Amino acid sequence: MSVLRRVLVTGAGGFIGRWSLAPLRAAGFEVHAVLSPRAAPAAGSLGGISLHRADLLDARGIDALIETVRPSHLLHFAWIATPGEYWQSADNYRWLAASAHLLRSFRRGGGVRAVMAGSCAEYDWSRASVCDERTTPLADGPNVHATPYTECKVAMARTLEEFGRAHRLSTAWGRIFFQFGPDEDPRRLVSSVINDLLSGRAAACSHGRQIRSFLHVQDVGAAFARLLGTEVEGPVNIGSGDRIAIADLLERIAERIGRRDLLQLGARPSPPSEPALLVPDIGRLRNEVDFQPRWTLDTGLDDTILWWRNTLAGREGAA
Repeated sequence: MSVLRRVLVTGAGGFIGRWSLAPLRAAGFEVHAVLSPRAAPAAGSLGGISLHRADLLDARGIDALIETVRPSHLLHFAWIATPGEYWQSADNYRWLAASAHLLRSFRRGGGVRAVMAGSCAEYDWSRASVCDERTTPLADGPNVHATPYTECKVAMARTLEEFGRAHRLSTAWGRIFFQFGPDEDPRRLVSSVINDLLSGRAAACSHGRQIRSFLHVQDVGAAFARLLGTEVEGPVNIGSGDRIAIADLLERIAERIGRRDLLQLGARPSPPSEPALLVPDIGRLRNEVDFQPRWTLDTGLDDTILWWRNTLAGREGAA
C-alpha cells in the first residue's frame, strides 16, 4: 500500500509557487495550496488543488492550518518579495519568525520533510563568482554589509538545517538564482524591458556586462517540486547552468520584439555592489536531484514575450 504524501505549499499564488503545483500533483502528492487572505490565484493554476486562505504571520493561523491539513511535506515559498522594498524591509524579520514557527508547527503535526526557498543573495557577492553550496562564503561575516533580507534568509537556512538535525526532520533549502517568465512583476529586469519595448518606450539599462544565468520560472517551480520528492538535504542551488551577459540577454529580447533601437545599454549606472560574475554551480541540482529544465533560454524568452504581448493587447482591448 502506498504512503500518502500530502504537501502544504505556502506562497502558492506567487510568481514561483504556482509553478510547483502541477509538478507536485504529477509526482503523486496531495497538494494543499496556501494563499494570503487578500491574494487571488492565477486563472487556471489551482485546478484539482485544495485551496486554503491563511495569514502566515499569525502564529495561531499557522497552527490552525497545520491542524487542518496535517501535511507530511512542506514547501515554503511565502516571504516578502516586493521589488524595491524587500531588501531593507523590517518585514523580513517577521517572516523569519513566522517561518521558524511554521517549521515547528509542521513537525509537531507529524511532518517528515520540509523544503524552503532561499536566495542567491545569501552568498557574499564580494567573494562570489560561481557559487557552490558548500564552499562559497555566505553574507553573514563580520566584514559583510548584509541587508535585512540577506540576514534573515541566511538565518532561516541555518534554522532549518539545525532544527531538522535536532528533530529528525528531512530538510532542504533551495537557493534561487535569476528567473523570468509570464506574470513576473513588471518592475523586474526581463519583464520591465519587454514591457517597455512592446509599448514603444525606451528601455534604459546599465552597461550589461554582468554575467548571470536565467531560468524560466516554470522550471524553477518544477525544480522545487522535484527536490521535495527526493531525500537530498541541505542547500541546493536552483538555477541554470548557462551563462550570459545581461546585455546579450536584453539584445535577444529586443531582436525578438523588433525594437533594438529602443534598448539603451549604459543609460543607467550599474550598482557598485553588483558582482561581475554571479552564477550557480548546479551540480547538486543536476546530479543529486536529477533535475533537467524544460525550457531553453530562447524558448523561455519566446514564451515570456508572447505572454506579455497578449496581456498588453488584452488590456488595450478592455480600455
